[in-house]
Amino acid sequence: MSQLPVPGRDTVCVWVGGDCGGRPAPARRLLRRAAAALLDRPEAEFVVGHRPGGIPLVRLGASSDVDSGPVELPASLSRSGGVVAVAVRSGGPVGVDVERCRPLPALDLARRWYDPAEAAWLAGRPPSGRDRDFLRLWTAKEAVGKALGVGLRDGGLRRRMPAPDGEGPLLRPVPGSRTVRVGHPCTGTGLVLAVAVADLSGPVEIVVEATVGRDREVLEAVQRAGHDVAAVRSASVDRTSLPVVVRGS
Repeated sequence: MSQLPVPGRDTVCVWVGGDCGGRPAPARRLLRRAAAALLDRPEAEFVVGHRPGGIPLVRLGASSDVDSGPVELPASLSRSGGVVAVAVRSGGPVGVDVERCRPLPALDLARRWYDPAEAAWLAGRPPSGRDRDFLRLWTAKEAVGKALGVGLRDGGLRRRMPAPDGEGPLLRPVPGSRTVRVGHPCTGTGLVLAVAVADLSGPVEIVVEATVGRDREVLEAVQRAGHDVAAVRSASVDRTSLPVVVRGS
């Protein structure tokens, strides 16, 4: 058992927590925490900045004892309904998006905004879960757009996503792209969370910590290139306890 990512492995740390009216402090704190877990460094060594267009960037400063000098980590940020989600990756571009589950005119919205094949897929889904399925497609589009650095510009809502149903790997290829994958780690907190990675060339590991409400859930999902399924382990612990991550094989 370990609380830290495996050194040398392409890893995404996703931290989910409460927001404070869109103020930057909670997001910066979560970004530093995620980066600290990713590189096993003290949080105080990290500085949060922005790339052009407002894309977050986390830096490990030159004042640390890293021989290679300053380290920059790609990062992503999402806010929704009093919740903030951040993602920091060691191996390349990353995107994250979060939405609270809520009633929606899902079919009408899908027919207006989504690819016709996606709207047809949604129409065939059980009505009881249709709102969540709509949000899974929506968050996937947002996360992929962030990982690509283009957002939803130029028809991003029409960009097809892999159908998020059934068994299979956590991270699935985005149609038309060989190096972009997206998936939906389960947080168990009434949220829909999507994580996307671009420039994928090998195995990637996703570690998620969600502290929303009274409980903290820590989930790790391992997606290995060439495998059909992902190993997923989770544990809910008291929010005052240290998270424990059980690694998949």
